[in-house]
Amino acid sequence: MRLRSIRDSQMYYPYFITDTSRLDGLKNCNEPALYPASKFFNLLIALIIASLALVLSGCQPVTLADDDTGNTSDKTAVLYVYNWSEYMPKQILENFEAETGIKVIYGTYESNEQMYNQVTHSTSAPYDLIVPSTYYVKKMSQEGLLQPIDKAKLTNFVQLNPALIHTKIDPNNNYSVPYLWGTTGIAVDAKTVNAASIRHWRDLWQPQFKGQVLLTNDMREVFGMALLALGYSSNSENAQEIKLAYESLVKLMPHVVGFESQAPRLPYMSGVANIGMIWNGEAVMANRAGMSSLHYIYPAEGTLLWIDSFAIPKGARHVEAAHQFINFVLRSENAQIISRNLGYATPNLGARMFMSPATKANTTIYPTAEVLKKAELQTNVSPHALSIYQYYWDQLKQQWQNGHHQLAS
Repeated sequence: MRLRSIRDSQMYYPYFITDTSRLDGLKNCNEPALYPASKFFNLLIALIIASLALVLSGCQPVTLADDDTGNTSDKTAVLYVYNWSEYMPKQILENFEAETGIKVIYGTYESNEQMYNQVTHSTSAPYDLIVPSTYYVKKMSQEGLLQPIDKAKLTNFVQLNPALIHTKIDPNNNYSVPYLWGTTGIAVDAKTVNAASIRHWRDLWQPQFKGQVLLTNDMREVFGMALLALGYSSNSENAQEIKLAYESLVKLMPHVVGFESQAPRLPYMSGVANIGMIWNGEAVMANRAGMSSLHYIYPAEGTLLWIDSFAIPKGARHVEAAHQFINFVLRSENAQIISRNLGYATPNLGARMFMSPATKANTTIYPTAEVLKKAELQTNVSPHALSIYQYYWDQLKQQWQNGHHQLAS
């Protein structure tokens, strides 16, 4: 799950780079993490150098090659997939091509907004398969941007966990098939913070964490966290509740060291942040990379739950191939490979047969029934409510930026 706002990318370009003309090639890609320049400049330079290849590859415009014949019918052995960065093992793509003879043309995006804008504004977007997150499935299906999934062609659909299908975002899974799922919780570096003392979202507001808190760079997630901390639903459409969440977040801003949604594990691994929000898969990857001190905590108020799903855009030209790919991924052995490589939970029950006991018992990846009972699935909100969120989000980001400019001066 990589949720970022396209609007934010342009807002913060001038923060570190004075010559914005150099950014013309990055207009459709989100910027790296946001941190105050004076305090973390040297660290950022090191991080940028270390991840340069990844950033550049993720920010390149998507190149979509045509097949040799120029034929765009369903008979053409090609499939255009548009997915999140670092969200599909190369092994899966290669195995699919070898088995079916269908060439996968693979493009990536960094946010639901980027994907949505490309699908809605491109005059000839040739994507056959996309991976929207949670409430974007409902949003896009309601807007007529998706075509129905023919589940008769998905013989492996029966492998899916009944608890993760027929959800509010797509009650009959007419437009989506779950790919991966996960949670957003609290990350704590136990080297500097007593992990046992952190149990609530509201703990992020404790005064000793000033300048140590990391938030995801996503409007709905950040407000969802604040709403849960206040005892409200993370999907609230109540204007007063949203305002109270905003006022609470304003008080949190002096604690916030940055907003990160490309690789939230990196600020913790580098020591920039010691506590804050993180996706469970990112915590797993940090642990695998050697940071055993990073603890993932499910807040008592409830965790944010999300599902990333396959969907077929309305204008897809290779619908049969799209169904073949979905069914291929739904094979238990393939679902296990994907989950093992990416660190997120698979909705595929059959995949558990191929998992190690340690993986199945890892509650960071697979929350307990008690945790899931308190979790709240992110759902779509009305356009009016969304505009309220956006208004306060813009205000919040501007306040944070102004505050850290003062620190840097």
